[in-house]
Amino acid sequence: MKTISQFETIETWIFDLDNTLYPPSADLFKQIEVKMTAYIAKHMGVTQTQANQMRDTYWRDHGLTLTGLMQEHDVDPLHFLSDVHDISFESLSKDAALAHTISSLSGRKIIFTNSDKAYAQKVMAARGLMDVFDAVYTIEDTGFTPKPQQKAFDLVVSADGLAPTRAAMFEDDPRNLKVPYDLGMATVLVHSTSADPHIHHTTDNLTQFLRQFV
Repeated sequence: MKTISQFETIETWIFDLDNTLYPPSADLFKQIEVKMTAYIAKHMGVTQTQANQMRDTYWRDHGLTLTGLMQEHDVDPLHFLSDVHDISFESLSKDAALAHTISSLSGRKIIFTNSDKAYAQKVMAARGLMDVFDAVYTIEDTGFTPKPQQKAFDLVVSADGLAPTRAAMFEDDPRNLKVPYDLGMATVLVHSTSADPHIHHTTDNLTQFLRQFV
């Protein structure tokens, strides 16, 4: 297990977006899941119940509902994402403390998310994080290959030129921390719990956790 002192060698701080850079209580995914179910029902010609089952199954089996729809039904990813991310962001608020703390970290700060660029920018704007990060890598940048797949991480590591053993990954989904762990990153599970051995640290307060390294 990495100790807190080992974060002193971190050069790249990698953050997931949803339920990581904002609290799960914002409940954006409740809106998104409703939109996904409606989209699947409409375009696949199935019932709401069947659509909901497909949404959940594809998420579990493929890492992302979209990936399952692309592989099983040849769904246009951009059309799907534009539809399901057309939601309200009123539950999000600016977090000046988080923005200041991340900005104060020594090294490069990036976002790596399974969402698309347009959606990511809306979330960042709502949270007051637009000027905080050096780069934002979205599902378009990985050719629609999602976390937790190894290929997605390899593409981001290559594109950013980062050294995995000098990077830390912050995520709310334990599945998405297995590859970073194997690559030698420090792994931090945010707003969630897990006994998985590839989780180095957990926190319910990202700002407070990061302040240790400022």
